[in-house]
Amino acid sequence: MKMTVDFEECLKDSPRFRAALEEVEGDVAELELKLDKLVKLCIAMIDTGKAFCVANKQFMNGIRDLAQYSSNDAVVETSLTKFSDSLQEMINFHTILFDQTQRSIKAQLQNFVKEDLRKFKDAKKQFEKVSEEKENALVKNAQVQRNKQHEVEEATNILTATRKCFRHIALDYVLQINVLQSKRRSEILKSMLSFMYAHLAFFHQGYDLFSELGPYMKDLGAQLDRLVVDAAKEKREMEQKHSTIQQKDFSSDDSKLEYNVDAANGIVMEGYLFKRASNAFKTWNRRWFSIQNNQLVYQKKFKDNPTVVVEDLRLCTVKHCEDIERRFCFEVVSPTKSCMLQADSEKLRQAWIKAVQTSIATAYREKGDESEKLDKKSSPSTGSLDSGNESKDKLLKGESALQRVQCIPGNASCCDCGLADPRWASINLGITLCIECSGIHRSLGVHFSKVRSLTLDTWEPELLKLMCELGNDVMNRVYEADVEKMGIKKPQPGQRQEKEAYIRAKYVERKFVDKYSISSSPPEQEKKIASKSCEEKRLSISKLGTSEQVRASPQSSVVAVNSDEARRESLFCPDELDSLFSYFDTSSKLRSIKSNDSGIQQSSDDGRESLPSTVSANSLYEPEAERQDSSVFLDSKHLNPGLQLYRASYEKNLPKMAEALARGADVNWANSEENKATPLIQAVLGGSLVTCEFLLQNGANVNQRDVQGRGPLHHATVLGHTGQVCLFLKRGANQHATDEEGKDPLSIAVEAANADIVTLLRLARMNEEMRESEGLYGQPGDETYQDIFRDFSQMASNNPEKLNRFQQDSQKF
Repeated sequence: MKMTVDFEECLKDSPRFRAALEEVEGDVAELELKLDKLVKLCIAMIDTGKAFCVANKQFMNGIRDLAQYSSNDAVVETSLTKFSDSLQEMINFHTILFDQTQRSIKAQLQNFVKEDLRKFKDAKKQFEKVSEEKENALVKNAQVQRNKQHEVEEATNILTATRKCFRHIALDYVLQINVLQSKRRSEILKSMLSFMYAHLAFFHQGYDLFSELGPYMKDLGAQLDRLVVDAAKEKREMEQKHSTIQQKDFSSDDSKLEYNVDAANGIVMEGYLFKRASNAFKTWNRRWFSIQNNQLVYQKKFKDNPTVVVEDLRLCTVKHCEDIERRFCFEVVSPTKSCMLQADSEKLRQAWIKAVQTSIATAYREKGDESEKLDKKSSPSTGSLDSGNESKDKLLKGESALQRVQCIPGNASCCDCGLADPRWASINLGITLCIECSGIHRSLGVHFSKVRSLTLDTWEPELLKLMCELGNDVMNRVYEADVEKMGIKKPQPGQRQEKEAYIRAKYVERKFVDKYSISSSPPEQEKKIASKSCEEKRLSISKLGTSEQVRASPQSSVVAVNSDEARRESLFCPDELDSLFSYFDTSSKLRSIKSNDSGIQQSSDDGRESLPSTVSANSLYEPEAERQDSSVFLDSKHLNPGLQLYRASYEKNLPKMAEALARGADVNWANSEENKATPLIQAVLGGSLVTCEFLLQNGANVNQRDVQGRGPLHHATVLGHTGQVCLFLKRGANQHATDEEGKDPLSIAVEAANADIVTLLRLARMNEEMRESEGLYGQPGDETYQDIFRDFSQMASNNPEKLNRFQQDSQKF
């Protein structure tokens, strides 16, 4: 109810005015209680909603785990992945709703209570004070005696001044009351209207999301009906088979022969036998025996490695054993030992003896098979790494993700249908999409396209940089290379079915990719580029060896620094390191790690990093130049896609990498001629953070190692690439893995005196141990840990020069 007080009544200070004030003050006090209660309820609702989002996210992760578990069932995996993606979108929408609720209800009403009601209370206090002073002045003026002229004059002056002050403050108080009564209506309605609009946006987004999912759910329902019918049919067939086998078990003893002749798998016979042990007690144990690959083997459990009884059946004989008390025994005798076995029946014993004798005869006929198989092994393909042109840094400071990505050529319109102002993106393809095409991409599965919003989602700096390195024009030159030749027209906005068919043909079936040519330089030019790359690598390796000799010489003692000096070279000051390690250190074993940190070398331009002069890695990179020459003279038009991806990863050539993936390259392809190095390892050697991110987004295994046991994290640590180390740790790299020398990345970083990498590895390890001790599996970890890694990611992507200190400091020596 709106309470207003008349200004004229205020000047009269009548009982009617006092009654109106009392009514208004009571109403305002009740209003304050109601608003405080509403704000508290809003806070409780937001907290409960956040807890719901956390629980919902855990449930969604459970669905994704179930989808990964069902990888052998394409229907279940695709459906669960699609549903989990939709639930993730709904979680994002819920989060936005709670943020807007906090701004509209909690913040706005709290501000009204704290600001406007506080002004009302202050005005009330002043009014009450001046009212009391006025009453005192009136009483004093009335009590003064008539014959005391001086006191009469003084009382009259005080009363006049007090009345004047009372009228002024009373008018201000009435003004504050009327303003408050008028403003509270607008504030309450404004906050509630904003709250309702937030709900409207939330339900509209949910409706749009599930409208896109509706046709798929309808098709899945029809498919499920067919599956139910098929399951009932299979159940009837299984029951018939069960009945048939059950009748066979009771009618004949022939089924008890537990052997299976399967020449395709190399298993001649298999089944249970009792084996007499060679110990003093001569105990008998039941084991699963099999004759395979001209050997007699047995195992206790299926997962156990088979134990070989006879390595070569050509050198053994088999005979009956009737001179022991146990029945159905036979003996397999080899030049070095004999094995006493017992079958369950006479028929089984005869079958085993016949199987062994047949295998002995077969082994003589197949004497030369093993050597022939070795001769037929194909040699692995060779490859070389060409040095590529560096990509341009197109990130503009102060702009949003949408503005940065849309300024890339071709990104102002949808990559597939051409609709203007796209607000969605496929992060592994590096393209922008309209909302309808993004829904179709989402239905393809994350192994084909990972969809993210340019306006609603949070973008990591390396991912945003990757989007700016590719773009619609670049990717369409790859995935639509043969569209004009095939006479196919791109779908127009609004053509849903045509879009689905076109997008599936473009990205899943890859019908429009030019699979027989690669947009690369002529072979002669590639030879020159590759030779130049090899020569540069030899020079860098020779410099590396020289720096190692300098470190090993007596004069190099000035380079060796103690732990305090090393920590001063880090991006963190000593006090910060102490507080960080004490904050994360939850057990005394973490404090036992020696602080041998010192210096770092990082990238110079657009995140590409260079080899530090003090890293002891001769054993790792010394033969690199020689390996490069083996495949320099291959014609690039006949490169296999895996080798093309391998070479382009070192060259930092994202378009050529995308082309190789489109042509069917395995992102985890290993070059057997170069220590089984992968494209991700080549990207580390090339020094590009964006190249590594591109491979990881397209399914590269961050823990795949070469023949020396070194994974991408090992190589990045040896080379001093702090940005790549930070990226790999965020993407789940195993920092506990050791190479063939028994070194993990932390020990390598400590030996190389890379303070920042040591700090990252230690913080990641401490955070991991904290989460394990507290049972926080699957969660990102402490906020301090996340903030530190976020800062390193920002520097590595946008300001790599801040990390490029170690090389400059080492050159002083």
